[in-house]
Amino acid sequence: MAKVLIIGAGGVGNVVAKKCAQNSDVFTEIVLASRTKSKCDDIAGEVKKLYGINIKTAGVDADNVPELAALLKAEKPFMVINVALPYQDLTIMDACLEAEVHYLDTANYEPKDEAHFEYSWQWAYQDKFREKGLMAVLGCGFDPGVTNIFCAYAQKHFYDSIKTIDILDCNAGDHGHPFATNFNPEINIREVTQVVRHWEKGKWVETPPILNEDCVHFPFDYPEAGVKESYLLYHEEMESLVNNIKGLERIRFWMTFSENYINHLKVLDNIGMTRIDEVQFEGQKIIPLQFLKALLPDPGTLGTNYTGKAVIGCVFNGEKAGENLRKYIYNVCDHAECYEEVQAQAVSYTTGVPAMIGAMMMVKGIWKGEGVYNVEQLDPDKFMDELNRCGLPWQVVDFEGELPA
Repeated sequence: MAKVLIIGAGGVGNVVAKKCAQNSDVFTEIVLASRTKSKCDDIAGEVKKLYGINIKTAGVDADNVPELAALLKAEKPFMVINVALPYQDLTIMDACLEAEVHYLDTANYEPKDEAHFEYSWQWAYQDKFREKGLMAVLGCGFDPGVTNIFCAYAQKHFYDSIKTIDILDCNAGDHGHPFATNFNPEINIREVTQVVRHWEKGKWVETPPILNEDCVHFPFDYPEAGVKESYLLYHEEMESLVNNIKGLERIRFWMTFSENYINHLKVLDNIGMTRIDEVQFEGQKIIPLQFLKALLPDPGTLGTNYTGKAVIGCVFNGEKAGENLRKYIYNVCDHAECYEEVQAQAVSYTTGVPAMIGAMMMVKGIWKGEGVYNVEQLDPDKFMDELNRCGLPWQVVDFEGELPA
């Protein structure tokens, strides 16, 4: 059907490339590009061995708009699947505009010199994409991404109005390392050390970061994973969902962290290793968090001995025909099964598979439009069908558990 160009050859890029190759009737040509071409070549070799599909590879600096645009103009893909770093979203969007190529990503933009992420920078591209007749789909991973789709599906099929949404993200897996992050350490640590926010009664409410003693947390009984301590955290999908879910009064995001993870992170934070400003070291300027990243295990290598499951879903409370209704839509993903299929752990898998499905929706014309979209603004039904087919089956049940007031 169409040619796609994937930017990023980390753990998620590996999954996207392999899932696109599994759907070669849709993705008839695949190009994989990254700053380090050898990483692309390694993935392409695995894809050839596993599926007999040839992937073209390229080296490109995703911070360089002219270089990106030149690659896109030479390859002429239908769209870009951006699974590079969030710092690079805007340069890749600029290149897509110059080359007149559709765009999809999995995480919203954040500036490199500030631990802050929001959609305003990308929403500002609305008119630019509309004027070019191009579509840009933002945040099509799992959370954000599938969680937004779950919300759109619930709104379409189960509710007249949704009053509250609680997004719950549990990784109950064990990678065997004393301390590691499941995706890019720099992005992960910047995210979880921020002041927490949630939406309630028309405004953002701030609470302490997860490293503080007075942070907000509670035990939640996750399907197949059991009771895990779950911490209130700010996450980007809330920013768009408050605009697109009718009648929403409160939305919160919860994520599980082990005591071991938090204790390690507290020590690293206390000694300054999570800083993102430059410091002088032996006559050179270094950024401590980037140095720490170089010391930690590469998330793309964690899958080898990873056991356990990831459980991510949304609990809804709302009304249908005047009756109160509570529903829970969730997915359970097994780390070992992911590794067996695509040589990746579940966190990479749950991000990469939805990115491929979102691209499929665009290639097939199921999702089409001009401008910038968050995924809950698009029809969820075919996407939900593809989740079941492509390795992320979901369940919907009546919710009978307890959440903090």
